[in-house]
Amino acid sequence: MASPGNPRPVRLADIAKAAGVSHGTASNVFSRPEIVREEVRERVKAAAEAMGYGGPDPKGRLLRAGKVNAIGVATAEPLSYFFDDPFARVMMASISQACDATGAGISLVSAANNEQLAWNIQSALVDGFIVFCVEGGSRLVELARERKLPFVALDLDSEDGAVAAIGVDNIAGASLAARHLTDLGHRRFAVLALPFADGRTGLVSPEQVRSATYAGTRDRLTGYLQELSRIGVDTSKVPVYETANDAVTAKAGLETIFAAKEPPTAILAMSDKIALVTLEWLSARKLNVPNDVSVVGFDGVPESALSEPPLTTIAQPIAEMGRLAVKAILENDGKVSRQLLPVDLIVRASSAPPHG
Repeated sequence: MASPGNPRPVRLADIAKAAGVSHGTASNVFSRPEIVREEVRERVKAAAEAMGYGGPDPKGRLLRAGKVNAIGVATAEPLSYFFDDPFARVMMASISQACDATGAGISLVSAANNEQLAWNIQSALVDGFIVFCVEGGSRLVELARERKLPFVALDLDSEDGAVAAIGVDNIAGASLAARHLTDLGHRRFAVLALPFADGRTGLVSPEQVRSATYAGTRDRLTGYLQELSRIGVDTSKVPVYETANDAVTAKAGLETIFAAKEPPTAILAMSDKIALVTLEWLSARKLNVPNDVSVVGFDGVPESALSEPPLTTIAQPIAEMGRLAVKAILENDGKVSRQLLPVDLIVRASSAPPHG
């Protein structure tokens, strides 16, 4: 910190001069006090206290060492996202395990606004970033690039080949989900979607789909609709409701969808979180799953196996994605790698042939 009347921060050299010792001795007082005589230690500490010096800047020390052995995990969502979202919890558990195995630390980076997010990313003491591209993904990538540190994007909603990314084949996964339901005999569908763009929810038009900010959401819808078209379903009549991947907007979507004259017999939910809300909403209205309505999610989070009924879902290799992301940062070789991992259909009790 700066001393009164002097805007320049107090440096270790200033403390050494005031205490009448060498710079090396003053440094040892803060880093290796056991090798400095007590009398000298006290003199240096007294000078430091009088001048308002709190000790060497850990950032400077770490940066001089060239590596801090820590990974930043960044999201534009509130910090609570890491703990509240089922997908994020599994991913963070995997990232934590991979970091524990190598002795690396983790720094969680989020913020309530863009300015704070930019500062948090610029000031984070890390060797690289794992970026959760759930919302504000392009902004996160831009900020991570500015740090000139290695970074890898999870589930990147961008076709930028210059960005290292780990994700899944969203089109193939969504096609699996839709094919499972069409093979069961369903012909009336509705889609509860993840965001196509920031700050918007409700029924979406084809134009809004085409201009989507988030390619992952668009790809999942593409996979659904391609499969439905293949067996002759008029996809222009399939309602697609854009949610914010939360309970409030998912319930609003269900209210809209089931107000229709001919409600769907099958719901395609773009996340397990949305699907689990759907199961609760249908149960509260005495609609039986799967006899009245079948529901298929997308993620494969642990909660999907414990719901009532257990959820049919498209399982992403979430833990493997986290492990590979840590490896990409800690073993960075300067190359840009885009890894697309396979998904699996897990059939449980939330899907069955339509009644009647």
